[in-house]
Amino acid sequence: MEKQQEINYNRIAEAIDFYRHHFKDQPSLDVVAEHVHVSPFHFQRMFKDWAGVTPKQFLQYLTLEHAKQVLKKGTEVTLLDAAFESGLSGTSRLHDLFIKVEGMTPGEYKNGGEQLAINYSFAESPFGTIIIASTHKGICHMAFVDEAEETALQELKDQFPNAKYRQLSDVIQQNALFIFTQDWNKLHEIKLHLKGTPFQIKVWEALLRIPMGELITYSGIAGKLNSPQASRAVGSAVGSNPVAFLIPCHRVIKANGEFGQYHWGPTRKNAMIGWEASKLSSAI
Repeated sequence: MEKQQEINYNRIAEAIDFYRHHFKDQPSLDVVAEHVHVSPFHFQRMFKDWAGVTPKQFLQYLTLEHAKQVLKKGTEVTLLDAAFESGLSGTSRLHDLFIKVEGMTPGEYKNGGEQLAINYSFAESPFGTIIIASTHKGICHMAFVDEAEETALQELKDQFPNAKYRQLSDVIQQNALFIFTQDWNKLHEIKLHLKGTPFQIKVWEALLRIPMGELITYSGIAGKLNSPQASRAVGSAVGSNPVAFLIPCHRVIKANGEFGQYHWGPTRKNAMIGWEASKLSSAI
């Protein structure tokens, strides 16, 4: 069994390497499956088990990342240039790809969020100062502030350098902050505006379904997503969580029971888990 898993892993590694070197050719599933000497059906299933995404999605991500790098080269680079440089037939396919994966048009990405209005504010929580930001659609960013507020604000602005920022605590933010004082079951009333890959979104949705006071392993989440071999991909998606606490990545622990690392520090993670446990015990 272990020998077969090693063979499958090597095939996926070889397929990923093939995609990285040939993504501009937009190779079909059949072509890559033949390259690693398995049937297209078996390759599709095996790739998703190990990588957490389908071969087509992985090819889309590679294509998109290359297009983003091309668009960053300067104002003289056109969307058509980026499309052709990425192996796409035209700007319409590039547009569709950006909308599907990034939640924005390539023009909006190239402009650094030029048309995006973001409100932000600083607030206190049981676990320290936080910066919280929102668009008209919902919370787009929430992070703990462990250094100067200017540093935290700059990290937010780095995501969309050309967006219009205003220091304002709006209703969307205020509703989100109620989570520290009200019932966790009111989470459905909080609006989120998230930007991520389809797999990241699926992982974050799975995190939102973990009840307060309960813990789950990375492999447990992978199993819920019907991708039991994708624990590493799940870990990456958990680490990319853009909204601290509201999306409870602090409830994910290692298979051996250790709490493990946390983007905003293991001490804070321990405090969150203990705080939620005390909330539950006091409610009984």
